[in-house]
Amino acid sequence: MSTLLRCLITAIKVPVQFVVITWTTLAIYYSNLPWPALRLAVALAFAAFAIWAFWVSRQRWMAAVAIALVLGVVAWWFTIAPSHDRNWRPEVAIMPRVFIDGDRVRLIGVRNFDYRSQDDFTVHYEERELDLSHLVGLDFFVSYWSKGPVAHTFVSFIFDNAAPLCISIETRPEIGEGFNPIASLFKQFELIYVVGEERDIVGVRAIHRREWVYLYQLNTSPNDARRLLLVYLARINELADRPEFYNLLTNSCTINIVRYANAAGRKGRFDFRHLFNGLIDSYLYHSGRVDTTLPFDELRRRSLINENARAADGAPEPEFSQRIRASLPATVR
Repeated sequence: MSTLLRCLITAIKVPVQFVVITWTTLAIYYSNLPWPALRLAVALAFAAFAIWAFWVSRQRWMAAVAIALVLGVVAWWFTIAPSHDRNWRPEVAIMPRVFIDGDRVRLIGVRNFDYRSQDDFTVHYEERELDLSHLVGLDFFVSYWSKGPVAHTFVSFIFDNAAPLCISIETRPEIGEGFNPIASLFKQFELIYVVGEERDIVGVRAIHRREWVYLYQLNTSPNDARRLLLVYLARINELADRPEFYNLLTNSCTINIVRYANAAGRKGRFDFRHLFNGLIDSYLYHSGRVDTTLPFDELRRRSLINENARAADGAPEPEFSQRIRASLPATVR
């Protein structure tokens, strides 16, 4: 019985130690130490010592030293704070802000760039005013930079008297940075809600980055869309006042969309497709949040908007938004 108990303890302890060593090593490597070479050296030194202390040394006090180092790194980790003061890439240089007066909404920092290529563009931020009484629906985008179970998701709020308002929850990279999913778990990117025209936010992905972009028109009521937009607007101002870190698992695009939908009154449980968001269109279909009169494969085929987006390249709003929806299944709003 004692042998079985020891085996059980070992079977639990070793994976836990492995996770602790891995997390701490990565936390050191992606920390705020000043030089990459120093971060790598300290991370490798910790990993080597922890492996020796936990699994090689027979002296228990060495394991206690390793645990103390882990706790020290955790304490250090909590001191790393997000900031609005960094050398941002121009695509994310301006934090949007919102002013609400009844049904009237004024947004500043609305992105409306003119793209010649992915990295060649004219920077243009503008103000925009909206009337919430003219909000009629909600559209959902899924954009794949590579084929697989992970994608980027974002939404557009649809108005009957104005072009859609597109909002994309993204990382806020500095100049020279690119997205790294592992790094995003270790306080490497701040969070931003990019607010802009579809000709910018959709166009740069579908045309210039050559991502596969799918557009689904949700059967959300105007009242539900309004509640969701108000949640988004409040969060935009919160981020403008107080920066936050992006986190792939807890503070990312799809996770936050679902969280805000819950706050706006969504009924439903967590689904694994909220994390593996490249499958989120399947979730939308089978939960009845899109038109299900077509088979899912047919709906998905007709929801790919890249060809329409390329044909509409250079068109102003609202023409661009109308043209990317030209071949979508008919939706009654």
